[in-house]
Amino acid sequence: MPAVPGRRRHEPGGPPPRRASGESSTKRSVRAAVGLAAAGATALAGCAGAGAIAGGGDGEQIVVAIVSNPQMQDAISLEEHFREDHPGIDVQFVSLPENEARAKITASVATGGGEFDVVMISNYETQMWAENGWIENLQPYADSTEGYAPDDFVPSVREALSYEGELYSVPFYGESSFLAYREDVFAEEGLEMPERPTWEQVRELAAELHDPADDFSGICLRGLAGWGENMAPMSTVINTFGGRWFDMDWNATLDSPEVREAVEMYIDTVQRYGEPGAATSGFGDCLTRFSQGQAAMWYDATSMVSSVEDPNASTVAGDVGYAPAPVAETEAAGWLYSWSLAIPTTSQHKDAAWEFVSWMTHPDYMRLVGEELGWERVPPGSRLSTYEIPEYAEVSSAYADETLQAMEEATQENTMTQPVPYPGIQFVGIPEFQDLGTRVGQQMSAAIADQRSLDDALAQSQLYAETVAETYRAETGGS
Repeated sequence: MPAVPGRRRHEPGGPPPRRASGESSTKRSVRAAVGLAAAGATALAGCAGAGAIAGGGDGEQIVVAIVSNPQMQDAISLEEHFREDHPGIDVQFVSLPENEARAKITASVATGGGEFDVVMISNYETQMWAENGWIENLQPYADSTEGYAPDDFVPSVREALSYEGELYSVPFYGESSFLAYREDVFAEEGLEMPERPTWEQVRELAAELHDPADDFSGICLRGLAGWGENMAPMSTVINTFGGRWFDMDWNATLDSPEVREAVEMYIDTVQRYGEPGAATSGFGDCLTRFSQGQAAMWYDATSMVSSVEDPNASTVAGDVGYAPAPVAETEAAGWLYSWSLAIPTTSQHKDAAWEFVSWMTHPDYMRLVGEELGWERVPPGSRLSTYEIPEYAEVSSAYADETLQAMEEATQENTMTQPVPYPGIQFVGIPEFQDLGTRVGQQMSAAIADQRSLDDALAQSQLYAETVAETYRAETGGS
């Protein structure tokens, strides 16, 4: 289904939509962020408690808030190298699960709390927060740091992390999404993965390979509630089936036939052929299951390769193939995302903060990870030069081209059938989406767990979306 002639999608690398009147973007962002944090996270005063990892030394202290994904844990394990070169900077990490980290970081930065000197955010937050003046312009730092080479960042990622042409966060790793599958299992069963699979074909393969009696799933799909958990893959499915969150007049469309078909397919697939306990299964759970040989396929972030292909952590390293994100009505279906580092404007240690940020995102860091931890563990998708390192090129031969292709194809034009008024592919680039996406994610998770009917889950999700849409319609003159 082609885009409507004469109308344009919002460019994914552009700034968020501006409002003509009414409540300001900043105020709305604060309200949405603080509401989510209050609902889903412990008090900010507890940041130095559970989840905190202290550094060493008696120098200037910076507090770094990051997500506890495997690549970030690698950075913590290598921090002694930073300390050796920067003895006057004492780093304290606050490492938290993804949903909790998002809530804490957003609440702190949005309210000017000042708890953190470095925060891990993404291309969802960067442009909005830059417009609001919450994070520092990092372009001058990047341009003046020897060997940092900001032009080396993958172009689509660099653009997504820029505001008015300047970098406001810098990528630790970048990702799209693709389908990982067990080449050895497919060969044993005489099956072939299509060059560009459709969701119908994926369902057929999952049904063929699903073996619950042997604790082997046909596929792993996220079911854990969260705008960055189950709604990330599910939104790409909605897109490729012809659905969208809002139309160009800011009417909520989560009750459309296209959205229903997409969601029904996703839920039915994971219920029939997915992992046990899928409703509470997030990225980490699927990573563990797939890496330990308990699933035939897994549709998720391309960044999975750092762990899936690590022979020290994965029993299937070397036996995995990678195919483009499954499609229905579009040419591609992958998302674009980057975990990146930013410096809040409230930090009292900005220069020291940049020293750490530049260390963790420098071309030299990629070599450090490869030499110390193994080339499979190098953070993917942030720098083009990473793929030119001979050792990394060798270990990434099975997925390097697929990763870069997925990131290049991850545009709204390729992954959606209809124009939308918002930036983003697997998210809606408006401040309210953290709360809206999580609420809808809870409905989808309940439907996966058979605690709620699909019709009820979609009806409630539509009501949530309509509440958000009302303000945008009023501000753009819609009705």
